[in-house]
Amino acid sequence: MTALSRVNDPEIKRPITELGMVDEVVIAPGDGGSVVTVKALLTVAGCPLKETITRDVTAAVVALAGVTQVEVELGVMSAEQRGGLHETLRGGQAQREIPFAQPGSLTKVFAIASGKGGVGKSSVTVNLAIALARAGRKVGLVDADVYGHSVPAMLGVADSRPTQVEDLIMPVPTASGVSVISIGMLKPRRDQVVAWRGPMLDRALVQMLADVYWGDLDVLLLDLPPGTGDVAISMGQHLPGAEVVVVTTPQEAAAEVAERAGTMASMMHQRVVGVVENMSYLPCPHCTPEGKDHRIEVFGSGGGDRVAQTLSQRFGYDVPILGRIPLDVSLREGGDAGKPIVESDPTSLSAQALSSIADRLDGRGRGLAGLQLGLTPSNKF
Repeated sequence: MTALSRVNDPEIKRPITELGMVDEVVIAPGDGGSVVTVKALLTVAGCPLKETITRDVTAAVVALAGVTQVEVELGVMSAEQRGGLHETLRGGQAQREIPFAQPGSLTKVFAIASGKGGVGKSSVTVNLAIALARAGRKVGLVDADVYGHSVPAMLGVADSRPTQVEDLIMPVPTASGVSVISIGMLKPRRDQVVAWRGPMLDRALVQMLADVYWGDLDVLLLDLPPGTGDVAISMGQHLPGAEVVVVTTPQEAAAEVAERAGTMASMMHQRVVGVVENMSYLPCPHCTPEGKDHRIEVFGSGGGDRVAQTLSQRFGYDVPILGRIPLDVSLREGGDAGKPIVESDPTSLSAQALSSIADRLDGRGRGLAGLQLGLTPSNKF
């Protein structure tokens, strides 16, 4: 049982012994040692990661002295056992609440926003999540772009579905270590269209934040829809402590609408922590290594600087340029193949720029915006 306590459920990220998933352990004599049979209980019959659980249990037990063979039998939790697991995960709290909005939350929440679509916001979000995970952080990713949910495909989990324990949803784990949830994972079919308006959009966001068991995260990223619509407003109401990163491209048209996205965040009393200029330039493919600094400004220049300067003047605090990401064929190919460039080609210019942005975000302290300080005004006179 001590060995099994070091085996974590791949979705819940907690020991299987703590979750009541070890039903029985039988030790019997065998040739030259002991044969250990472990009966493990899955949360649901179609658990997508049962092979991972079998492999991890086998590896943990076979490493013990005197064990020559391990057999893993998989069962399924009863309704009563799932109810007990649900209570364990909820910590005895019956009412749903958004953990990242609580005063004691230590999770840094970054909402990635843009004024318009087509600026590569989702690509930036996915690669930032992986860069933070590679730096050793526990990262969660909410694909809040309800109409244009592309994050699962970019992470290679487009056909994955979350496991449900009673009314609690497990985020989908990825090979990179990032846990993700998307409205696309909750649809019956991948090709089904989401045609929702205000109240439904708000409920969807709350569900992905409150009804999902995220565990202890260091960082939560939200990929917001472009523009200043319902989801941006709901996010400001439900996550007042979230900080906003604005993504733009260099051209004038994109910069102007990006300023609106930043202004919306300020209207919701959220801090804009910086601007990312995506598709900033194209490294000349014909230059020799000596001319490697030759940049072709396909979409013009200065858009990111304009957004940062305008927002800094408007808000009265510094809104810096967090980084400039060059155009890169590998960046697009990685997103299409479900292998983001930070993971597939970490030495590329765009991957280095994204990793540098992630480092700057990771180095930020936890802000006090939106936090309740637990102070009660009183009059002693």
